Amino acid sequence: MAGPDGPAIRAAVADDESALAELDRRAWSPRHSVQPRPQPPYGTFFTDRNLPEHILVAELGGRPVGYLRLVPATPLASNAHVQQIQGLAVDERARGRGVARALLDAAYARARRAGATRITLRVLGPNTPARRLYESEGFAVEGVLPGEFLIEGAYVDDVLMGRGLTR
Repeated sequence: MAGPDGPAIRAAVADDESALAELDRRAWSPRHSVQPRPQPPYGTFFTDRNLPEHILVAELGGRPVGYLRLVPATPLASNAHVQQIQGLAVDERARGRGVARALLDAAYARARRAGATRITLRVLGPNTPARRLYESEGFAVEGVLPGEFLIEGAYVDDVLMGRGLTR
């Protein structure tokens, strides 16, 4: 998928490991990550729980500038109709170019192909730009876990958001 000037979206492959790991380090911020600030020696991007088939990659000019991780919300059969976004990152140098929206559109299509009728995510309370983006995409706040995370000395809310996949 690609627009004439927009990002191309594709499935990740194992060879994306180093580029996505570097992108993840550059994009890290306490505004959106519950993980500690990355420190050398840096780990890998793909793990046994974070497989290439979970990741959509956005490219501009042939280089990865963003990714989205989409997985089943739980392993339960009764919840198989729900997919969950568990990570969305865009290189600061590529922001404002439609990368996040293109990744979200690709995630909706992938989730529908997997039989999902609903998509959910979690976002940190102070991450206002992400919350505005998700709201503009039809996500609604469905719950808030107050003070769920202690990040760099401050308690931060975990905001649960979701939307149907009928639109």
